[in-house]
Amino acid sequence: MSSQPEQHELEVFDSNSMDWLELPIEQLGRSLTLKPFTSDPDTGMSCMLLRYDAGFINPWHTHDCAHGMYVLSGTLRTHKGDFGPGSFVWFPEGMTMYHGATEESDCVILFITNKPFTIRYTFENEESGSDAERRGRERACLCSMASVT
Repeated sequence: MSSQPEQHELEVFDSNSMDWLELPIEQLGRSLTLKPFTSDPDTGMSCMLLRYDAGFINPWHTHDCAHGMYVLSGTLRTHKGDFGPGSFVWFPEGMTMYHGATEESDCVILFITNKPFTIRYTFENEESGSDAERRGRERACLCSMASVT
């Protein structure tokens, strides 16, 4: 019996030994922290740990991908409610949403996308340079509940 060559490689990530990296959000002038795990170059699927600092809300936006968030610690605050550790929240492609952490604690999630990640904030739908676009950008840059209420 001959041995078959390995066609796929097992990937293992020890998140405890990985450093948190900054992911700049150009539109907001802020950053999120993450630990990237894996991505598929064919489909664009990706998987990472993502941390929202206490009080950080990623304001109203949409994605061209669906994505799931499995809450590991803290509370994930969304436009549909708050979800604690052990909750898995799936956001369909194209949904207008916000999500982040409550004021009380950081929120760490396992973040999974089904294809390449994109983000578009609702203020970007306004005419560039308009008062509505400026006000939307200013409000979104708060990255707090004040930016979504």
